[in-house]
Amino acid sequence: MKIRTLAFLSFALALLASACSESPAPGAAAVASPAEKGQSAVKDELSQPNILQVAINSKDHSTLVAGVQAAGLEDVLANAGPLTVFAPNNAAFEKLPAGALDELLKPENKQKLARIIKFHASPGSYPLESLKDGMNLYQATGHYIKVTREGDKVQVAGANILGTVKASNGIIHVIDTVLLPPDE
Repeated sequence: MKIRTLAFLSFALALLASACSESPAPGAAAVASPAEKGQSAVKDELSQPNILQVAINSKDHSTLVAGVQAAGLEDVLANAGPLTVFAPNNAAFEKLPAGALDELLKPENKQKLARIIKFHASPGSYPLESLKDGMNLYQATGHYIKVTREGDKVQVAGANILGTVKASNGIIHVIDTVLLPPDE
């Protein structure tokens, strides 16, 4: 009888230990407490990079990052947002006239470069599906750019949107052309 009781107690303790362990029993669903769910949401938010971090970690946006740094706009792309950035890839900058980029990166052209970069930023969050044909988006320079949509093909101010990345402080739409604000 003592052996049966000890065996039962061992079995019961093993069940209790597995129920209290971090991982659920096979076939059982894991249930997080409200505190764990809140910590998980905060952890996810903190682990998602902001727009500046996404750009810095993209090999296709090194020219844009150099421009942002030369214009002193790092804080703008790292702020709380929400912000939608139309980010020209490196190939887009190669389409500029010869010498234009080098000229813009000079310290004496910091204001002009900042204006061009701000023309690529729209206050607010505009996921791809929300961009409708004929829509005008307000840019950080005070100008508007027009959205053109034909099926899955979406353009802003004539630049094709090649892809979209979600960041902690907004959305990045990768584009194939540098947008230039109207002359004032």
